[in-house]
Amino acid sequence: MTDPLHTVRFPGESPAYRIARDRLLKAEMELRRQTEATAALRRALPLGGVVPVDYAFDDEGDTPIDTDIERQTRLSDLFADGKDTLAIYSFMFGPAMSAPCPSCSSILDALDGEMPHLRQRVNVAVVAKSPIQRIRHFARDRGWRQLHLLSSAHNTYNSDYHGESADGRQMPALNIFLRRDGQVHHTWCSELMFVPPEPGQDPRHVDAIWPLWNLLDCLPEGRGADWRPSLTYDR
Repeated sequence: MTDPLHTVRFPGESPAYRIARDRLLKAEMELRRQTEATAALRRALPLGGVVPVDYAFDDEGDTPIDTDIERQTRLSDLFADGKDTLAIYSFMFGPAMSAPCPSCSSILDALDGEMPHLRQRVNVAVVAKSPIQRIRHFARDRGWRQLHLLSSAHNTYNSDYHGESADGRQMPALNIFLRRDGQVHHTWCSELMFVPPEPGQDPRHVDAIWPLWNLLDCLPEGRGADWRPSLTYDR
């Protein structure tokens, strides 16, 4: 028998359970190392291309509001003083869609709650192609209060940064930008969605910011293969 990895034990666990659990624990330790190694490679990326346009987004504001007054906010305006990194999530909610993407909505349900924490470190915005009033109407009904929601209805951000396919189909994407020496550079995109999936795998390109699957992966039944989140549930 190998040396135990730690001395913590749980009520009623069997020797067989502990052996299997320690085997899994070693895999979890390796995954943690690989996760950090991957993050280090991400941090070491050279600067990407300079953003070609200071995109003007339709905006109603980045805090809870009670007005539908519309204004425009440029990409450069999304950088607060002292914070030179910007994360933009492309929300699949185009003008031709009868309702937003349920999966994107699930991601944003969680992200809305994290915004007070994230604002301490990074600028965050959510961009969709629908008119801003439609986006904000959905957000209010959904209970989102913290997300900075923007419309790209009148610019090319979606097509330039792959939140939209060539035929106008809306795509989920997380893009990271960095302000450096007066210019805004693209630094990273969740490009796994463009890589042909391996057998039994879906792209999982934005799982890192999606708590739903991270919790389900801890369950004995796992995330499963035939369930996806919905906008509403019967119970």
